[in-house]
Amino acid sequence: MSKTGKRCAFFTLGCKVNQYDTESLIELFRRRGYEIVPFDSEADVYCINTCTVTQVADKKSRQAVRRAKRRNPEAIVVAVGCYAQVAPEEVSAIRGVDVVIGTQDRAGIVDLVEEVMTKERESPKVAVRAHMTQPVFEEMPISCPTERIRGFVKIQEGCGEFCAYCRVPFARGPSRSRKPQKIIEEIRRLADSGIREIVLTGIHIGAYGRDFTRQDYEMTPGLPWLLEEICRIPGIGRIRLSSIEPLDIDEYLIEKIRGLSKVARHFHIPLQSGNDEILKAMGRRYRTEDYLRIVESIRQAIPGVAVTTDIMVGFPGETEEDFLGSYEFAKSLKFSRMHVFKFSRRPGTRAFHMERQVDPKTKHSRSERMIRLSKEMESEFCGSLVGNDEEVLVEAYESGRRMATGTGSRYVRIEIQGEADLIGMLVPVRVVGAARDFVIAERVLPREEGFKS
Repeated sequence: MSKTGKRCAFFTLGCKVNQYDTESLIELFRRRGYEIVPFDSEADVYCINTCTVTQVADKKSRQAVRRAKRRNPEAIVVAVGCYAQVAPEEVSAIRGVDVVIGTQDRAGIVDLVEEVMTKERESPKVAVRAHMTQPVFEEMPISCPTERIRGFVKIQEGCGEFCAYCRVPFARGPSRSRKPQKIIEEIRRLADSGIREIVLTGIHIGAYGRDFTRQDYEMTPGLPWLLEEICRIPGIGRIRLSSIEPLDIDEYLIEKIRGLSKVARHFHIPLQSGNDEILKAMGRRYRTEDYLRIVESIRQAIPGVAVTTDIMVGFPGETEEDFLGSYEFAKSLKFSRMHVFKFSRRPGTRAFHMERQVDPKTKHSRSERMIRLSKEMESEFCGSLVGNDEEVLVEAYESGRRMATGTGSRYVRIEIQGEADLIGMLVPVRVVGAARDFVIAERVLPREEGFKS
């Protein structure tokens, strides 16, 4: 069947891993001759990369299917990803879905779509397979990101932690690491295309390398080793870690990052709760004293480091006293930013059946209070950067003010005077002012004179 004139559109929900996976799916369709168009355009195929972390994510996935069908009732609509993996029957029952694929075997997505195109569609084609006990990392083609500013590189897939509230292990399967040579090859391609910042992403990146055996490698490479190897790649100016679990951060990793100037001075470490009893009920394997020790070790080794976090409110059994303790603990840690979210009951998780569920009104109130705290801490952290030297990756330009904006090493938005040709560059700056959620800086060297490749 000729693909001449065939158009495919994508809609992505959820995390950075999903965004990376979508780039791979785009590449698969592009290689088969499809034109990639915006999701709100008329297309022949609509791919919705679903998320299932919360009930809201499930709802948005269903809404995206309906939007696609309204745009073109004759189009093939594909639901792929986490929601499709954990609830294939539920997803296939959504009116308008033609193909259902989970989080594996996605390399055959175009073949499935074209098979459905050639037949009368009476019921959706469901191609969801249960995860094996020890699956391997599924390599997917990806050339370079659609937006050529920073490159997200997936180094790991899956998780075996099974926290009481989380559906991800069911959606993504057990942890498995990507072969280091594949990671290095991809980053070299990104560097050659002009990408200056690499973000290492995965479901549980701190577990990278644990599933490798000495039978495969003379030494078992882990995250510290991988960071050192990436730092040697010419052209890469900054490496950023996505979320990393507290117990995956040891003295060796901290010391390695301290000695690697290209690694961003930013750690995103999920806390989830600042109350020990709630942490235990969640199935988190650390106490608040462990978390505090880890953060203090990082700050002692790397002065000025930014620490951001995830924190949940309204977990089953969380009393007002528990919440206040969590609030005060978070406040004492002076995070530079918090991602606050309300507990969402997910079928199949232990927390779904727990007693003493917190009512929606109370969850909303606690969420609002925690968000206000986050804004206060973010403003305070921005103010602390005044007088400091930074390096901003320029991502956008506002011609009316001749202002370039981007992200610094500490994951803070930075504004500088400049021109549009700075976009995509790493520019050395000095912070001269601060607002609530961004800082103002001046260039200390023209262009990328301070950039070391």
